[in-house]
Amino acid sequence: MPIPEPEQRSLNVRAEFRYLLSRPEQTKTNPIAIVAMHGYGSNPHTMLRLTRSAVGPDHAIASIEAPNQFYLRQPGGDTGYNWGVSDHAGANIALHHRMVLSTMEDLGVEVARCVLLGFSQPCGLNYRFIATHAGRAGGAIALCGGVPHDWETGPFLTAVTCPVLHISRDADEFYPLEKVLAFPERLRHRIQDVEFHILPGAHRFPSQGSPIIRDWLARHFGV
Repeated sequence: MPIPEPEQRSLNVRAEFRYLLSRPEQTKTNPIAIVAMHGYGSNPHTMLRLTRSAVGPDHAIASIEAPNQFYLRQPGGDTGYNWGVSDHAGANIALHHRMVLSTMEDLGVEVARCVLLGFSQPCGLNYRFIATHAGRAGGAIALCGGVPHDWETGPFLTAVTCPVLHISRDADEFYPLEKVLAFPERLRHRIQDVEFHILPGAHRFPSQGSPIIRDWLARHFGV
């Protein structure tokens, strides 16, 4: 007698996650907080260092560790972290949203002064966040990442009012230039204020984009 196909069941459980918090030595009046998210296989320590170099010494940075861990080479070797795979997209998106909201609450900074900054994989998740949670972030910076595949058709808000800075690279092996060139128009389908740049180089954190990032933060947040 054949065995019936197994049932797949889903349960919600409380999950712990970690982030690194770096505060400036002197806190300015009306400060901003950068909520930073690393790329696939990286970690919050590396992302904190790169973000600090990009934004400068004057801002608090919360660098979140992605929820999924794996060995980068062999068991017992270096550990990397990622934000999930497409087979579990719905659960990954929901978990990302909860992690970002919880981090903002823990920081105790006005949400209008919180800026999401993602490199690579979390960029699309951050776009989903600002298009789902109205007024829950002051802005978003996307570095070498993509736009959600259902950005034009998905169940998002009709408009995103917070500003967005997107920096791509012209030789990115994961986001070919022909795809990247369509990003500005796609983003403006839902976001009112989009600043877009393409810098030379492959899929690496765009360190040469630091002046662009600092200028954008100064213009939009007065810092």
